[in-house]
Amino acid sequence: MTSTPDQSLRERVARAHARLPENDLVAWTSGNVSGRVLGSNRMLIKPSGVMFEDLTADTLCDVDTGTLENFSDYRVSSDTATHAYIYEHMPHVGGIVHTHSRYATAFATHGRSIPCILTAMADEFGGPIPCGGFAMIGGEEIGKVVVEQLTGHRSPAVLLQNHGVFTIGETPEAAVKAAVMCEDVARTVFLAEQMGTPRPLSDAQIDALYNRYQNDYGQKGRS
Repeated sequence: MTSTPDQSLRERVARAHARLPENDLVAWTSGNVSGRVLGSNRMLIKPSGVMFEDLTADTLCDVDTGTLENFSDYRVSSDTATHAYIYEHMPHVGGIVHTHSRYATAFATHGRSIPCILTAMADEFGGPIPCGGFAMIGGEEIGKVVVEQLTGHRSPAVLLQNHGVFTIGETPEAAVKAAVMCEDVARTVFLAEQMGTPRPLSDAQIDALYNRYQNDYGQKGRS
């Protein structure tokens, strides 16, 4: 058994949850964030039915990703098995976010991927945001769709048909960023399609944009 998640991770996952309503990605109590230390089999996740403004570091559920044993006093999110499955099958993932953000979920209701027609989308996602098939809530089924769609894919986001969005990252913060950007590009693509057929980016342009953003953008090595 790996060690219990420390207080700093608890505080980071709690702050990550606050980013969801701040960016208008969730309604009422829907949606969640989880986080773990890479290599650990213990994750922190939002309790079921708790309002985002009431969530604190101490109310997060501490769950074993292998057995789903809950070490907290709160009932776990209905998406706990989904998050656990993703962690068990994607060892590089340290954070997961689930939302029903409006524009991205509108694509999901049609079973449509979000086409890559924006430089910002090429930067962050390296191509289209895929859409997986329908899966019921409560077990590993959604996790299996997420892993199937994102394994070997550059996108850190996936749509679930008739459901919503899941994003992954090396940290909870990276997964939240992917969720924010997913909704932002979904909104722009939706608006662009109301004007007609958007001009596509070529594969070469997408590759060049992705490589530049991932390797040269920002202040590398600075916290």
